[in-house]
Amino acid sequence: MSTHDFPQAVLFDHDGTLVDTEPLWELGKQRIVAAHGGEWAERDTQDTLGRPLATTVERLSALGVPGSLDEVYREFYGVLQAVLEENPPTFIPGVVPLLEDLDRAGIPAAIVTNATSEVARYTASLAPDNLFRVIIGDQEVAQGVRPKPDPDAYLEAARRLGVAPGACVVVEDSPSGAASGVAAGITTVVVPGVQQVLPGPGIVHVADHAALTLDFLRGLAPA
Repeated sequence: MSTHDFPQAVLFDHDGTLVDTEPLWELGKQRIVAAHGGEWAERDTQDTLGRPLATTVERLSALGVPGSLDEVYREFYGVLQAVLEENPPTFIPGVVPLLEDLDRAGIPAAIVTNATSEVARYTASLAPDNLFRVIIGDQEVAQGVRPKPDPDAYLEAARRLGVAPGACVVVEDSPSGAASGVAAGITTVVVPGVQQVLPGPGIVHVADHAALTLDFLRGLAPA
């Protein structure tokens, strides 16, 4: 595979990779727990970061948010929507030039997240038209796609794009997400995030988001 044939698709994580929504998620969790007399602590953040959304909902329930897990999810989703409306997400500096280059080169992209599909679709709407052709999020998980760190979410994104996993690149920022990309057999580029991702086979670290260029991705070895 020549450098101009690789990558044939780029699969992006969402929070902390494309947009800096982690602080907004944190604010939403703090608000909903505080509304019911509890406190969302740093340990709760570390235990749920990068994990399936169901893990956050279970932790919110354990911290005193009343109702069934479905009811806790609906209340949390409402709180999160209010937070996002107050603080509309924008792309992390350094990401936009890569998205524009992918668009010009005709290389499709996907967003693969354990968080909400709706927020990911909003982010996709900020990118060049038809760049993000596939969204995998909580709605897809509800339909049977297994969330990160299982490889299924990235494999499903590649399948829907019609590209072999080994011809893709994953861009991630968390240990859970990086593990998912590597397990899917996809070269995984890691940008700095809240949690450190240790070096390992199939993982390539970059210093910052600005280092993510199309030329850089084309210089990587296919998995």
